[in-house]
Amino acid sequence: MNKFHIALFSLIVAVFFGIIVTTEVESNGHKVATAPTLPPDASTFQLITPTGPSHLQQPLQGQQPQGQGQQSQQPQPGSQAYEQAAAALQGPIAASISATIKTSKGNINVILFGDKTPNTVRNFILKAGTNFYNGLLFHRVENWVVQGGDPKGDGTGGGQMGAEQTQKSFVIGSLGIARGSNPQINNDSQFFITKTDASWLDGQYTNFGIVTSGMSVVNNIQIGDKIEGITINQ
Repeated sequence: MNKFHIALFSLIVAVFFGIIVTTEVESNGHKVATAPTLPPDASTFQLITPTGPSHLQQPLQGQQPQGQGQQSQQPQPGSQAYEQAAAALQGPIAASISATIKTSKGNINVILFGDKTPNTVRNFILKAGTNFYNGLLFHRVENWVVQGGDPKGDGTGGGQMGAEQTQKSFVIGSLGIARGSNPQINNDSQFFITKTDASWLDGQYTNFGIVTSGMSVVNNIQIGDKIEGITINQ
């Protein structure tokens, strides 16, 4: 190898190592490492609402409602309403629990799967018993799903809780829970109701109930319609 080849080889090596060290830069005499790319929900809980197959996808009906005017508050431990609702949830939860979702379009009667998703159902009952859902909107309506229960009213609100999975398939009238990018963490207030078979959601979202009557009401819901209240019939 002559001197020219040696010089060329040395230049290539220098360029290669120069590329590697560009992940660190000098700033005021201190090395600053390039910041890692964080997942989208690392600092802000960003909801990923369930989507339908291509033949069912369509633009949302109308405009997204504004969150202004949403008065619902998270149930506060220590309040009378909270303690009464929590006391009713002591001990084993029933395998199936009847509930009525009262909306501005009419009533939707459902059965909650207390034996399959006990934590999700307890949380839903607690919020219903403390009037959390009263006055909240259905902020999302598509030809296969309706979604509501967001305290902000625009699809970005709610807290977090652990997800629960079941073997139940998402059929017409199934109740599911919205979640973020981590399938093990659910939103703690937003729920959806499927208007068609939605088996593509199986194993991806928590299926915690089924509509027993009132699908005509579900099919007539539009963006901005209200949840007037949720009654637990047990």
